[in-house]
Amino acid sequence: VLTFDDGPDPRYTPHILDTLAEYDVRAMFFVCGEMAVDNQDLLARMADEGHVVGNHTWSHPLLPRLSRSRIRSEMERTCDVIEDAYGERPAWFRAPYGAWNRAAFQLGAELGMDPLAWSVDTLDWTTPGTRRIVGAVEHGAAPGVVVLSHDAGGDRSQSVRALRDYLPYLIDSGYHITVPRRQYV
Repeated sequence: VLTFDDGPDPRYTPHILDTLAEYDVRAMFFVCGEMAVDNQDLLARMADEGHVVGNHTWSHPLLPRLSRSRIRSEMERTCDVIEDAYGERPAWFRAPYGAWNRAAFQLGAELGMDPLAWSVDTLDWTTPGTRRIVGAVEHGAAPGVVVLSHDAGGDRSQSVRALRDYLPYLIDSGYHITVPRRQYV
């Protein structure tokens, strides 16, 4: 599973979507409400192209430092923006910085969202260079892996270039890149 956090950003997200479309791959985008509210066209494009949009809070705060009511507000406001543009409420939630607490788990569940973390961190937010990002993905590749990258929150040009490099490698190596779907009987 390929995931992209913190967007959408009109400077980088369209390039990521273009690359995913070129290879007919679906990904997950964990969006921040304050970014999504002004870029609803990108959320609509994600929906049209079969990607999954998850909740990454409104303003990307460190959740363990917030009150329960503030966490709820961060989640609910973002759910509303996603629903307006995407056509449905998000089924998935990811805590900023991967910093979870009991309130985040409980409130996410109350809002109908399941938590999703990651198993391979590209550390692209540190802008380590395209080669290091590619290396992190290629060395971490395995069945069931969830890759964390970013499409906003700074200069993400390295993330865009890295995707163009590692995506063909993953496909040629036989990996089936997919997104989780919730289907309850």
